[in-house]
Amino acid sequence: MQIGFSAPTAGPLASADNLTRIATGAEELGYDYATFSDHVVIPTDIKARYPYSDTGEFSSAGNGERNEQLIELAFVAARTSTLRLVTSVMVVPHRPAVLAAKQLATIDVLSGGRVTLGIGAGWMKEEFEALGLPDFAQRGKVTDEYIAAFRALWTKEHPSFAGDYVKFDNVTFAPKPVQKGGIPVWVGGESGPALRRTAKLGDAWYPIGSNPAFPLDSLARFRAAVERLRQLTSEAGRDPRSVGLVFRFPKYGSTLPDKAGDGERRLFSGTADKIAKDVKDLAALGVSAVDLSFGGNTAAEMLTEMKKFKSEVMAKI
Repeated sequence: MQIGFSAPTAGPLASADNLTRIATGAEELGYDYATFSDHVVIPTDIKARYPYSDTGEFSSAGNGERNEQLIELAFVAARTSTLRLVTSVMVVPHRPAVLAAKQLATIDVLSGGRVTLGIGAGWMKEEFEALGLPDFAQRGKVTDEYIAAFRALWTKEHPSFAGDYVKFDNVTFAPKPVQKGGIPVWVGGESGPALRRTAKLGDAWYPIGSNPAFPLDSLARFRAAVERLRQLTSEAGRDPRSVGLVFRFPKYGSTLPDKAGDGERRLFSGTADKIAKDVKDLAALGVSAVDLSFGGNTAAEMLTEMKKFKSEVMAKI
C-alpha cells in the first residue's frame, strides 16, 4: 500500500522554503507520493457549489497566494528523488491539450518518470469563465477528448487527433514520457459520469471519501461503488482488473464521527489501530494507494503530524 500526502499549493506553507522542507521531509519519512491541487485564479464571487463540503462553500483560506499546479510539481521534482508527484486533481480543461501534454511529459522526463496525472472535469464555473475556457457545460466531453489527445501524443510516433475541441496533425512530440505507455491517469470524482470516465479512460479510480452527494465514507459504500465501476469497465470492453483503485481521505482520526451515513463504521475515524485496519481492508478490495491531508500551521508542525501517522498507523500496515 502506498501512502501519500497533500502538498500545500496555497498560503505561507507553499513558499519555496516551506514546500522544500515538507517534500524532502516526507520523502525521508518514507511517504510514497505528494498530491497537488489545481486552481489558476479564485473568483471573488463564487456561486458554483463545491462538491466536498456539506454547505457547498469553498474555503477561502490561503487563496490570496496560490501556486500554479504544474510549475509547483516541477519545483518539487527538482528537490526530491523518489517522491512521486500526483496532480490531485488537474482540472483538464484549464490548459490547452497539446501544451498540457508537453508540460506533463517534460516533468516526467526530468523527474525520471515520477508523474501521475490525477484528473477532473472541474466544478467552478466562474474560474472557467475567467480563464476563457470552452463552455463549462461541455467540460466532460472536453476532458475526455483532452485525455485521448494526451495519450496519442505520449505514445504514437506520428500523433494526430481530430476532435471537436482538439485537432493536430503533422507534428513531432518528443521526448515522450519516461513511463511506458505514457503517464498513468487516475480519474477523480464519485459521480456516475466520473465512474464512466474511469471505466473508459482511466488507469485507476481516484475518489474522495467526503463527497456528501456520493458518500464513500464506509467500507460497504465503497465496495458497492467498486462493484459498479467493475460492471461499467466490463461494459466498456475493458478488463475490470486493469483499472486500479486509489482513495483520498482529507480527514482522519478522532475528529471524525464514528458512524458513516449508512450506520456502518466511518472509514479512517477513531484510533490508529482502527485506521490501520481500514487500510488493510481497503487493500483487500484492491486499493493500492491512499492519501491524506495533514494539519499544521508551519512546516515543522505538518511534518510532526506526518511522523506521528507513520509511527502509529503506517508501522502497523
